[in-house]
Amino acid sequence: MKVLVKQLPIGFSQFASNTMPRQVNRSLLFQLVRREQSISRAELARVSGMQRSTVSLIVEELIADGWIVEGAMGKLPRGRHPMFLKINNQRAVIALDIHPEHMVVAVGDLSGKIIGQSVIKLPKTAGQAIQAIIRAVGGLIAANREKRFEGIGISLPGRTDLELQKLIFAPNLRWPVPTIKARIERATGLNVQIDNVANACALAEVWFGYSDGLHDLVVVNVSEGVGAGIYANGQILRGENGMAGEFGHVQVEDGGPLCACGNRGCWEQSASNRAGLRYFNDIAPNRGVTTFEELAQLGRDDDPAALEALGKMSRSLGRGLRMIALALAPREIVIVGDISGVWPKVGAEVEKEMCRDFIARPPILRCAYDGHEARLRSAVALVLHQRFI
Repeated sequence: MKVLVKQLPIGFSQFASNTMPRQVNRSLLFQLVRREQSISRAELARVSGMQRSTVSLIVEELIADGWIVEGAMGKLPRGRHPMFLKINNQRAVIALDIHPEHMVVAVGDLSGKIIGQSVIKLPKTAGQAIQAIIRAVGGLIAANREKRFEGIGISLPGRTDLELQKLIFAPNLRWPVPTIKARIERATGLNVQIDNVANACALAEVWFGYSDGLHDLVVVNVSEGVGAGIYANGQILRGENGMAGEFGHVQVEDGGPLCACGNRGCWEQSASNRAGLRYFNDIAPNRGVTTFEELAQLGRDDDPAALEALGKMSRSLGRGLRMIALALAPREIVIVGDISGVWPKVGAEVEKEMCRDFIARPPILRCAYDGHEARLRSAVALVLHQRFI
């Protein structure tokens, strides 16, 4: 009997079977162990629909390769006591979340848990910025010698050419990074996977079980800019040259503020962190607020000017989400980024604007409340996706 596995690796929304390619079955079993955290071989066979002999062979491979380990022994009233399997927590991924002026560097385990993180200011020139990244990664490796690092995942505020592994569109970055992958791989000896942060967050939503992987979803990243990652029909939708999802550069206001892409009135100019700060400084020009985190804290403290600015930003965000919802009709839209820190204050306003005069049932709207960790977890997902798909 074949059983549909709820949380399949991306691109494999189908039944497990003994005739599927070995790599696919390997991915399915790894996902089940990762999801359940503690599961026996017999239970893996029952849930996956594979023969016990097939499960045993693949499990032994995963143990030999260091992906999973044997844990506690279970107790049954009769018969052999099962040995439970779990993810190898000594195996880890280095996660980098790069912003125009700083980056967050962290260690993540195979379940997506972020173990530790730090923020590093980036120099303005490309060479110096990449050297700062390499030093940070080296320091992290040295501080975690007990870990076996599988690779480095990098989420970037730009669109990448996955064939050439280089950025092709990153208007908010002040320095070009066409060789970032090769230079970091040479310096560290680790495999590097890079992608747009919204695409990576969409992968993480499916990999780590927040979405069931069986329905279309869109992840919208709200930070210095606004971008979307589209998961449809079991895979990330990339479009020609990897440019699918650049809704932030759709013009929504004639003659609006100049955007980093060179046009005026782009959606991100009215719905991003920078827009929120601009609104606040127009309302309260003498307050000296220079970062979105300062604005968010004022909002959490119910500062009237901050709430007015965040409200204006949120209404614009909601109008853009309505555009995405009508164009793509996803099952759900997930918001990630710094706005998660004030979502209890603005979420209802965003959803109200998104659903205004909607012509069908609107998508589920939810926020990834863990802010920076959602973006770091997405970098972990990039490495796992490359290894198991």
